[in-house]
Parts: sequence; structure tokens; C-alpha cells
Amino acid sequence: MSMKRSLLFIGLFALFLTACAGNSSGNEQQTDYDTTKKMVVDILKSDDGKKAMTEVMSDEKMQQAMALESKVVSDAVNKALTSEQGKEFWTKMFSDPKFVKGFADSMKKEHEELLKGLMKDSEYQKLLIDVFQNPEMIEQMQTVMEGQKFREHLEKTIQETLNSPLFKAEMTDTLLKAAEKMKGGQGQQDQKSQEGGGGQGGGGQGGGGTTE
Repeated sequence: MSMKRSLLFIGLFALFLTACAGNSSGNEQQTDYDTTKKMVVDILKSDDGKKAMTEVMSDEKMQQAMALESKVVSDAVNKALTSEQGKEFWTKMFSDPKFVKGFADSMKKEHEELLKGLMKDSEYQKLLIDVFQNPEMIEQMQTVMEGQKFREHLEKTIQETLNSPLFKAEMTDTLLKAAEKMKGGQGQQDQKSQEGGGGQGGGGQGGGGTTE
């Protein structure tokens, strides 16, 4: 347990040092940043690092301490994020494609839930309608849709969709169901025609017998 907490402490301390290293020269700061980032990522990715994070966050005393010091933590985080060193640190982090991809993947589910909730909100729906009815927005959309890059992207997307095995399977299933439905409707129509023809024939024979 002590080893895992030590790993966590080292990682957090290294992150703190990186955010606060504002007095170093440009090259030294870049080297320190790269080294620290690699060390923090390696620690957090390791099994010991993950277990340490889980155990520390689930510890009752730690939860109580976090609850009591939430205001202090909030102020400290806010100060760190809004400071020049903090801004520079996070700017570098979000310029790293791997970090951005990992961050986006981790927030994907939350973003989807947020969008679903917003789409059901009447106020948000009204806002969307107002935005899409804006003449400037309409003009921009037309410009984009008429552009060569958008057309190429659209053609590529359509081609990929048509070649998708899932799309082909769904389309085949839909066509088979439509064919069965049409076949069933034609059969009922033929049956009604036959019944109507038989009734007319019987009526004609009955009429001839009466005349005699």
C-alpha cells in the first residue's frame, strides 16, 4: 500500500513541478516537460498506478479529507489552470495528438449523454432553430456544401456506406421484407378477383334458370 501511494505521490508531485516550472529556460523547460509527462503517463498506465489511484480515492479518510478541503482544492485548481504556467502546460498537453485522443475517448460517453439531453430540451431546440434560420449561417452552409472538399468527402462517405457489410445486410433484409409484403398483397388481390368472378358466374346461371 505504501509503495502504491508513493507512486501516486511521485506522479502528482512531478505534475506540480511541471506546471510551476516557469523560471527555466526554453530548452530546459521543454526537456523537463517531456520527461515529466512521460513519467506521469507511465505511472498512471501501470497496474500499480491504477490500483494506487483506486485505493486512495476509495479510502474513507481520504474522501473525508477531500470533502473538507474541496473549497481549498477548487481554489488551487482554478488558480493553477488560470495561471500563465498552467495555461502553458495544458496548451502543450492538448497539442499532443495522443493525449487529445485519450481525453476525447474518455469523455465520449458523457458527451453523447449530454447531446441527447440537450436535443430533448425545448430551449436548446429553439436555439438550434434560430441558429439555422440565421441568413449568415445558411450562406456559410451553402458555401461549405458547394465546396469541392465537401463533395469529395460526401462521395467517399456514401461509397463507404454502400460497401459496408452491415449496410448491405440491412438493405437486403429490407428488400426481402418489401418483396414478401408485395407478394402477399398481390395474392390477396388475385383471390378477391377470383371470388368476384365466381360470384358473377353463379349469378348469371341463376338468372338463366328464372327466364326458362
